[in-house]
Amino acid sequence: MAAAAGIGVASLGAFEMAGPGLGTVLAAPAAAAAAPAAAPAVGQGTNIDELVVGLTVVKSLPKVPGYERDCTKGKACVYGPAWTDDYTGPSSHDGCDTRNNVLGTQLVNVRFKPGTRDCKVIGGTLHDPYTGKTIEFDPKKSSAIQIDHVFPLSRSWSAGASKWTLAQRTSFANDTALNLLASDGPANQAKSDKGLDKWMPANAGYRCEYAIKYLTVAKTYQLAVTTSEVDVARTACSNR
Repeated sequence: MAAAAGIGVASLGAFEMAGPGLGTVLAAPAAAAAAPAAAPAVGQGTNIDELVVGLTVVKSLPKVPGYERDCTKGKACVYGPAWTDDYTGPSSHDGCDTRNNVLGTQLVNVRFKPGTRDCKVIGGTLHDPYTGKTIEFDPKKSSAIQIDHVFPLSRSWSAGASKWTLAQRTSFANDTALNLLASDGPANQAKSDKGLDKWMPANAGYRCEYAIKYLTVAKTYQLAVTTSEVDVARTACSNR
């Protein structure tokens, strides 16, 4: 995956080690970075045990200073401008911002503003995976449907992304193929920057798929996850 190229285990700082049997566990940075393997296809036979192999599993994530999403003047803007089209990855440099790219592909019965080359979404329906609700998109009430980072940006900062380049973080923040989901606004706000052990979708039928997506992002980008997150994922998929 282009967005993850060059992001390897060398990106990770020191973590408190987890116990054996949970996957790859790092106590300190490795000597050299390695390109991650291709992401497994979610929903096509992927299971938690397969995903855990090769993951960096730790007892807890460190508190890494420096995260600042704000891109106004004088701010760090550590993941690049929100919803920029200038990144490496799916849908990049197509003349359309990432938010509209996601809305245009994840809503149904989509209507675009004329003259925008099927970019600016002005209508459509979301079958929200987090709540099970059906939500109509209204550009005057755009906060009702928000774009969620499955693996939250601020959490990724502490899980290894603080060591990436700005370009790599910008691509991660705009990864339409793997890490972005159109979702119910209040559900997205309730999730905030929580990991699997602190937040799961209200829609019980989606919890296993959500856990797999979350761990798939972590594995593709070689981000650390905690033992409690793995436990929650296994419970969510116990009847899979």
